[in-house]
Amino acid sequence: MRVKGLFWVFTVLLLIILAILTYFVFFSYSKPMFFFVEGLVVLTVVYMLVFYRRIIRPLHTIGNGMELLKEQDFSSRLSRVGQTEADRVVDVFNKMMEQLKNERLHLREQNHFLDLLINASPMGVVILNLDREVLSVNPAACKIFGAYTSLELVGKKLSEIDTPLASELLQIPLYDSQTVRLNDANIYKCTHSSFVDRGFHHPFYLVETLTQEVFKAEKKAYEKVIRMIAHEVNNTTAGITSTLDTLQSAIDGMDNMSEVGDVLQVSMDRCYSMSRFITNFADVVRIPEPQLQPVQLNEVVSYCKRFMEMICQNRNIRIRMELSEVSPVADLDPSLFEQVLVNIIKNAAESIEQDGEIYITTSGSPVCLEIADTGKGIDKETETKLFSPFFSTKPNGQGIGLIFIREVLLKHNCTFSLRTYSDGLTRFKILFG
Repeated sequence: MRVKGLFWVFTVLLLIILAILTYFVFFSYSKPMFFFVEGLVVLTVVYMLVFYRRIIRPLHTIGNGMELLKEQDFSSRLSRVGQTEADRVVDVFNKMMEQLKNERLHLREQNHFLDLLINASPMGVVILNLDREVLSVNPAACKIFGAYTSLELVGKKLSEIDTPLASELLQIPLYDSQTVRLNDANIYKCTHSSFVDRGFHHPFYLVETLTQEVFKAEKKAYEKVIRMIAHEVNNTTAGITSTLDTLQSAIDGMDNMSEVGDVLQVSMDRCYSMSRFITNFADVVRIPEPQLQPVQLNEVVSYCKRFMEMICQNRNIRIRMELSEVSPVADLDPSLFEQVLVNIIKNAAESIEQDGEIYITTSGSPVCLEIADTGKGIDKETETKLFSPFFSTKPNGQGIGLIFIREVLLKHNCTFSLRTYSDGLTRFKILFG
C-alpha cells in the first residue's frame, strides 16, 4: 500500500479512537474533560491536514514523477507543492526531465540524419546482428549485391548470399580493410568493423566502389604505353620493311641469291606480323562511342551463332540456343556488340578445345544474355585477374580480348560477370541496364 493510503488509514483509525474517547467523556459529565478532548480532536485534524500538505502530498507528487520516468513521458512536468524541500526536489526533477527530453530529441534527430546519410551514401553499408545475419543494408549495398530490395538480403547470413562479394567479405578480419577485385571486373574497397549498441558489438561492412577510378587510371596508363609502343614499332617496321623490299628487288634475278631472298621475305613477313600485333593493342584504345539503338537481342544472337557455327563444328562443339519466346529489346550498337559476342563465343570454344557444348540464353525483365560453356572452367585466382589489362591464360594470348569486351560493355552501361559455377558450367552473364 502506498504512503498516501497508509496516511488515510492512520487518520481514520485516529479519528475513530478520538470519537470513542469523546463518547465516554461526554457521558462522564465532565465538561472540562469534554472540551479538552474536543480541542484535542480539532488539533489532531489540523495537524493531520498540515502533515498531509507537508509530507504526504510531496511524496505523492514525487511518486507521480517516478511513474512519468517509468513510462518515459519526458514532456510532462510536476507542479510545486509549496514545501521548500519538496519544491527543490520538484525543480531538480523538472530540470532533469527537460534535459532528458532534449537529449532524446537530439538523439532522434541524429539517428534520422544518420539514416538519411546511410541511404544516400554511394558506399554500401551492411550491418549484421549478433547472429551474423544481415540486419540492415542501404540501397547502394543492394545494388552492389545485385538485389533489387533489402528484403532479399535482410535476415540472411553472408554465406547464404550467392554473390562473389559476400564470400570475399567473410574472409576479411575484424577491423581490417582490403581491396577486392571480382570476376565481374568490379573493384571494391571493403572494411570490416563494429559499433557498440546497448553494450553489444555489432559488426558491419563498408563497401566502396573503386571500379571507375581504377579503370580510368589503368586506361590512361596503358593508352599512353600502347600509343608510344605503336608509334615506335610502326615507324621502325615501316623503315625496315621498306629497306628489305628494296634490297629484295635489287637482288631479284641474281644467281645464287634465292636463299637470301627467302630470308628477306621471312623478315618482311615478321615485320608485318609485328605491325599487326601492335595494331591489335592500338585498336583497344580506339574503341568508338556506341551508337545506341533499340535492337532485337535474339536476332543479334542468331547472327553471331551462324557466323561462329562453322568454326565450332570443326572442333565438334555444338552451339545450343534457348532464346526467349518474345525477343528482348536492348539499346546497343549492333556492330560493336556483335564483336563482343563473337569474342565471348570464341573464348568459350577455346576453353572447350574439343567436344563440348556452348549454351546461349536470352531473357527479359530485366534483359539478360548468358553464354555458358562446358570448358575446363576458371579457378578462383584467375577469376580476379580476368579483366586486368594484358592478362591472358593462353600461351600466346595478348590479353586484350576481355579488355575489349569490358570496355564495350561498360560503354553500353551493362553489368556482367564471368565465373565457373558449381554445376561445372562457365557462364558469361550480361545484364542490360
